Amino acid sequence: MRIETLSIFPEMFETVMATSILGRARQRGALEYVGHDLRNWTHDNHRTVDDEIYGGGPGQLLKPEPVYEALDDLLKDAPATVIIFTPGGEPFNQAMAEELACAQRLLMICGRYEGFDERVYSLAHRQISLGDYVLTGGELAAMVVSDAVCRLLPGVLGSDLSIVDDSFSQGLLEYPQYTRPETYRGQQVPEVLLSGNHAAIDKWRRKMSIIKTAELRPDLLAASGLSEAEIQKALEEE
Repeated sequence: MRIETLSIFPEMFETVMATSILGRARQRGALEYVGHDLRNWTHDNHRTVDDEIYGGGPGQLLKPEPVYEALDDLLKDAPATVIIFTPGGEPFNQAMAEELACAQRLLMICGRYEGFDERVYSLAHRQISLGDYVLTGGELAAMVVSDAVCRLLPGVLGSDLSIVDDSFSQGLLEYPQYTRPETYRGQQVPEVLLSGNHAAIDKWRRKMSIIKTAELRPDLLAASGLSEAEIQKALEEE
């Protein structure tokens, strides 16, 4: 996969895209990353990318010309899924990450100030929001999406099975997990996990996923497709 970003602060990506999962994915050849500076498509001495808002109002807007010209250049040889981050976009979730992981090339445009001139949004194939809050720019959102998508690529994680039981992948939160020591400050690892009985462990994990989801994210449980009988059984066994 090839991920590209278009931003007025491309240097923000340097450490993140070279570290941990993303860095290893690049080393293995599973991910190619290129960051583009939006100011490269300006034509004045100040490399101006923003201007005042028609009709008045606080702040500045990113101008349409640099973004349009950038995409003219960047997409002339190969297509890409173009993403813009905006509070009015689709809520980002695991299902969307899985969908984007199937793309050959993602181009994420990162806003600043009061956002973009409205005409810019017509360039996007996907408008995405990370949640009901406001960031100072789209760079952090692009990093989050890059991380969530990249870890789904084949061979990126140590085991492709690592993503199977991730929270949200099955519509539920992931079950509790433990490591050594068996007892710490009076808290004991559940005996079933020490039993070596994998069928019993799988059953316990399923039950605990349901219980954890019911306690922390009942909205997910309602949309999980589980039968009332299975949910009730897990809760009664708690």
